[in-house]
Amino acid sequence: MMYWSSISFALLILLSAGFFILGIYRFWSDYWGKNAAIIKARLRVITGDLHVDSQSLLKTRQLSHVNWINNILRRIPRIEGLDIFLTQAGMTFNVSAFITRCILLILATFVLGLSMDALSRIQFIYCIIPLLIWITYLQHKRRQRVLQIEAQLPDTLDLMARAMQAGHAFSSALLIVGSEGAPPIQIEFQTTFDEINFGISTETALHHLTQRVASRDLRFFVVATLIQLETGGNLTEILKSLAGLIRDRQRIAGSVRVLSAEGRLSAWILGGLPFVIAATLSIISPDFISKLWTEELGILMLEISLSLMAVGIWWMWNMVRVRI
Repeated sequence: MMYWSSISFALLILLSAGFFILGIYRFWSDYWGKNAAIIKARLRVITGDLHVDSQSLLKTRQLSHVNWINNILRRIPRIEGLDIFLTQAGMTFNVSAFITRCILLILATFVLGLSMDALSRIQFIYCIIPLLIWITYLQHKRRQRVLQIEAQLPDTLDLMARAMQAGHAFSSALLIVGSEGAPPIQIEFQTTFDEINFGISTETALHHLTQRVASRDLRFFVVATLIQLETGGNLTEILKSLAGLIRDRQRIAGSVRVLSAEGRLSAWILGGLPFVIAATLSIISPDFISKLWTEELGILMLEISLSLMAVGIWWMWNMVRVRI
C-alpha cells in the first residue's frame, strides 16, 4: 500500500510541475507569443500603419494553438473528422485541447485506481470508462444541438422566404436570419453570411454549413438551394415547400418517438440497473462485490458481462430507433 501511495504522490508532483510549466508558457504566449503578434498586427491594420491582404484575416480553425503540435496533428489520418465532430457538438476548444483533457482524465482515473486493490486488467477498464462517458456526453451534446437546429429550421426557412418576397437577395436573407434568429441556428447562418461576404463562393459556404451541422434536414435545404442557383427557378416557393416538408417529417418523427417511448425506457432501465445494483452492493457489502476486480475469475465474468450488455444495449437501441 505504501508503494502505491508513493507512486500516486510522484504522479501528482509531475502533474503539478506540468501545469506550472504550462502556465508559464501560456503567460509568455499571451504577451510575447504568436497570438500577441497577430493582435498587434491587426491593430496596426486598423490604425492604418500596416496594409495586409484581407484574406489573411479570414477565420481558420486550427487543431492546436502551438504550431509544431498543429503540424503533428495534421499528419494523423482522419483527424479532421474529430475536429468536425467537436464543431458539430458546439465545443469551443480544439482537437489539441480535447486530446489533453482525455489524457488528464485517464491519468486522474489511473491515480485513483492505484488506491484500489485491483488487478491491472480492471485498472485498465477503470481508465477507459470515464473516457467513454466523456465521449458519450459530447455525442449527446451534438445530438441535442442538431435537434434544436432542426426544430428552428422550418421557421427559419419561412423567414428567408418572406425576406426574399420583400426583395432581398439570398445572402441578405441569410443576414436577416443571422441578426433576427435565435441561437444556435442564428450563429450558423451568420457564419455562412460572413463567409460569403468575405468572398467565398455560395456553394463552398453552404458546404461548410453542412459540415458544422450534422442535420439531414439542413442538407435538404442546401441541396435545394444549390440546384436552384444552378438551374434557376423560384427559390421562395422552394423554401416554403421545404419548410412544410420538414414540419411534416418532424410531426411523424414525434409520433414515432411517442410510440417507441416504452421501448426506450426499458432500454434505459435494463442498461442502468446492473450498475445501480453494483454501486449498491459496493456500499452494503464491499468485500462481496470486490471479488469482481480482485480475482481473475471475477474479472473474466465482468468482461463477458460488459460485452454482452454492450451488445444488448446496441440491439435494443436499434430496435426502438426508426428512421424517417
